[in-house]
Amino acid sequence: MAWNLSGSYVETCSCELMCPCNLSLDHGATYDFCRVTLVFNLREGQVEGTDVAGRRVALIADTPKVMTEGGWRLGVYIDDGSSDEQFDKLVKVFGGELGGPMGALAPLVGEVVGVERAAIEVRDDGLRHSVRVADTIDFEIEDIVPFGVESGQPVRFQGMFHPVASDLTMAEARHARIDAFGISYEARTGLSTSSFSWAA
Repeated sequence: MAWNLSGSYVETCSCELMCPCNLSLDHGATYDFCRVTLVFNLREGQVEGTDVAGRRVALIADTPKVMTEGGWRLGVYIDDGSSDEQFDKLVKVFGGELGGPMGALAPLVGEVVGVERAAIEVRDDGLRHSVRVADTIDFEIEDIVPFGVESGQPVRFQGMFHPVASDLTMAEARHARIDAFGISYEARTGLSTSSFSWAA
């Protein structure tokens, strides 16, 4: 059966302000790894007939310097307000079992290090976006508005190869404490969008 999801998205990672991995998955991270947290706030959606509107999902990944080498370690959080049916369906989507963007990335994942329910809070306040997942993930990023841009519009990447969308807003981390499923890092950069849409 088909599925579709839409909502907002925010991420932060361990690379410097311009994350090379977001420019191209085969470019190579700033350091000898890329560690990233991807957070999805689902405003609308259904998976195989199950309504998942209002649910939140957070993924954390530890990848090699060159992401296309594979062997990613991936952890998955589904918000603790989800029913058993919603939980199962969202794990299938974000684990890549039902195709779509995560299905395309699934061959790069070497190990799923955990799948858990957790309290996930997402706040969007203008240019600032904050996320808290239980007591393991707590970060805030701020979209970057270039000097001299009087409209207040932040910088956007266009034409990206990214699982969420090809057009995302550049951001930088304001604070972060991330240690989940044995994956920890100091967040420096980020991306956001007020609107993403997936279907398969």
